[in-house]
Amino acid sequence: MSPGKQASGSGAAAPVAAGARLEAMRRRVRLSRVAVWTVIGAGPIALGVAIASPPTTVEAATSPKPTAAVRSTAVAADPAGYAQLFVYAWLRSSADDATSAQARLAHSMAPDVELPDPARAQSTPASVTAVRSAQRAGGAWSVTVAAQYADGTVRYYAVPVAADGARASFSVTGAPGVVAGPGRAEVPQSPYDVTVPDGDLASGAGEFLTAYLTGAGEVDRYLAPGVQLTTASASPFSSVSVQQVLAVEETAAAEQIPADGTRVHVLAQVEARDAFGRWPLGYELVLTARSGRWEVSALESGTALDGGSR
Repeated sequence: MSPGKQASGSGAAAPVAAGARLEAMRRRVRLSRVAVWTVIGAGPIALGVAIASPPTTVEAATSPKPTAAVRSTAVAADPAGYAQLFVYAWLRSSADDATSAQARLAHSMAPDVELPDPARAQSTPASVTAVRSAQRAGGAWSVTVAAQYADGTVRYYAVPVAADGARASFSVTGAPGVVAGPGRAEVPQSPYDVTVPDGDLASGAGEFLTAYLTGAGEVDRYLAPGVQLTTASASPFSSVSVQQVLAVEETAAAEQIPADGTRVHVLAQVEARDAFGRWPLGYELVLTARSGRWEVSALESGTALDGGSR
């Protein structure tokens, strides 16, 4: 073959090879796109696979759809509130007036449950509260609901409820049944068995709670570094007096303030007064010794501080 023909053959082969490489690249792009949409459509299962897969799959797995599926599972709850709402509407409805708002609500939540027929003189409950939930097999639940009346009487109802697999939808499956209420549990022995005498610790706890509950004075001056807390200004009291301070550690009963960093857990029982009367209140506090004084590092009763807890 002549050199001219060889050059001509090489020139023809070059475009063919380049075209083959371009087609291969296009094929890989198409396959990558297919893989991306496959992962997105596969949901949470693909998420686990994507974590151990090449970067293209990881990028696809971080799309909003799998993330939303994971979040929807995390917020699933038991049907206590649903049963409570049903009993509230059911007790306020009557078979004589099935078109009332409460009757229609009860019927929408339990279409097959018959409405009650209360006597006209019977009062409706002042409050309805779910007090216990028990899960059974097959997505079934039994929720105990307490109905308290104006005269102080309480009646308990057991409500059968069905839930879907994600516990996002519920339905009352039968009429409520009147049952006995939950028994009173035995109170465990309190860990606060050390009496704190009048002194720096008791007065420090009292001054902090006075500022916290009355809004008089600065709460920050009683807090350890890094701890943040606002006053209970929603319902301020006019005065606060300490009745008793108990502690877990014997160190709390010492006359002298211990070394810096020493922590004690105390239960401060106080009497607060406002325009409506006298209120006995209790607060669990964690105090830390620093620079010859006690500072509040945690309030464990009702409000969490940014200072840690027990």
